[in-house]
Amino acid sequence: MIDVLFGQAYFLRFDPKLWDARQPYAPLGTLYAAASVRERGYSVALFDAMLAESEDAWASSLAFHRPRFAVLYEDSFNYLSKMCLLRMRQAAMTMMAAARSRGIKVIVAGSDASDHPDLYLNGGADLVVIGEGEITLADVLDKMSGRTDRPFAAIPGICLRAPDGQLVKTPARPIVRDLDTLPDPAWDLVDVENYRRIWMARHGYFSMNIVTTRGCPYHCNWCAKPIYGQRYSTRTPQHVAAEIEVLRDRYRPDHLWIADDIFGLKPGWIERFAAIVAERGAIVPFKCLMRADGVTEAATSALRMAGCRTVWIGAESGSQRVLDWMEKGTRVDQIETAARRLHGAGIDVGFFLQFGYPGETLDDIQLTLDMVRRCRPDDIGVSVSYPLPGTTFYERVKADLGEKQNWVDSGDLAMMYHATYGQDFYRALHALVHAEFRGRRAVDLLVAVGRHPQRLCLKTAREIVGGIVQAVKRPAIERRVRTLARQSSQAAPGRRAPVLIPVLSQQAAAVPSEQPH
Repeated sequence: MIDVLFGQAYFLRFDPKLWDARQPYAPLGTLYAAASVRERGYSVALFDAMLAESEDAWASSLAFHRPRFAVLYEDSFNYLSKMCLLRMRQAAMTMMAAARSRGIKVIVAGSDASDHPDLYLNGGADLVVIGEGEITLADVLDKMSGRTDRPFAAIPGICLRAPDGQLVKTPARPIVRDLDTLPDPAWDLVDVENYRRIWMARHGYFSMNIVTTRGCPYHCNWCAKPIYGQRYSTRTPQHVAAEIEVLRDRYRPDHLWIADDIFGLKPGWIERFAAIVAERGAIVPFKCLMRADGVTEAATSALRMAGCRTVWIGAESGSQRVLDWMEKGTRVDQIETAARRLHGAGIDVGFFLQFGYPGETLDDIQLTLDMVRRCRPDDIGVSVSYPLPGTTFYERVKADLGEKQNWVDSGDLAMMYHATYGQDFYRALHALVHAEFRGRRAVDLLVAVGRHPQRLCLKTAREIVGGIVQAVKRPAIERRVRTLARQSSQAAPGRRAPVLIPVLSQQAAAVPSEQPH
């Protein structure tokens, strides 16, 4: 028997788009919680749903470990967990029921549970941890195991049912300001070699995940923040460098994903980090996410020095008025400057793009497509606006929301409110943007390989072939987008069909930098 069996409800196999991508990362937030509880003196084990076959594997893990407590602790550093997907909520309900049927106390923590504690309490949870949970969870376990007489009402950051059935929610717990005081994630609980095999088979390199910060202080009005709110905490560069050294020596990753909401926001942090990892010989290639206005000349130089391979930017839109409606706080010219600086330093650029924000027109969509063509990012992620509780955006559109208020999986792309155009239009637009982008990338890669034949490898060949296939499909997809746009125009006269430049008319403007490997 053990004291606590940790699990999470994000099963990669239940998310077809991400399962096909085969880029799994271990549940880092869960590993932090397990390490914190273990430091408090509890024995722990991990059920890693990321690579599990189904909820049946959780039931087998319960039978094997026979824990006193089952904790479903979602990885708050994984944006997929933050999306509160319905298939994963269903998995959580099944997992809670399996634990309850064995007489095991169930504790749940995560974005969806923080937003909807009543759903999880009704589904079988004995208690829900709200917000940042490591210290709260340890306090709850002390109470449930009889180590302390402290009443639940005195534990901040929890929600549970009172004896009369009423929902009781205690005050929020202050966030951890000194992140260096937290124990390192419990990587010893993870089957790291299983992750390595999947990465190597598909991509030829192995990537692991770390975080250097928690939270985000900005006010993008569609961004949900149920765990850290509007607060932001930073680890010291020395502490991060020491963790990278341990991961490098123990697990030998070829690459790291720094899973911060915003990397290097604190002035001078990236520069100090770069100097420390260089001095300690702890440079491991990495990707991260930054705001466009944070990509300064000094930061770009430091990123290159630190080994950064890819910076993802939350570009969202090429229309300034849409960015202003979103309260993004960035400008289109800053996005273009950031892309130019990063490319000039040999760092790949990824753009997150978002369509369907209320008020967006075909002209705004065209501006976004034009921005992508000018900036020539090395990768893109395309989505539609997604209302989540706790956001200004959600409050604006909630009157339009029907019974379905969450996507089933990350490839759902359902429009759950009345956008300018219909759901079929945005799904076709999603396909068109990807088709044009992949076709353009194929042209760029062909030019690059022609100049430098040594760059040709299996990954590059796959990308070229895939891009050619997408280019062939593009005309048919564009016709569908035009048809759907005309149908919307008939319903609302005055709108015109989008002008979408054929991908293969674009000449490669520059040779792209080498992809991470």
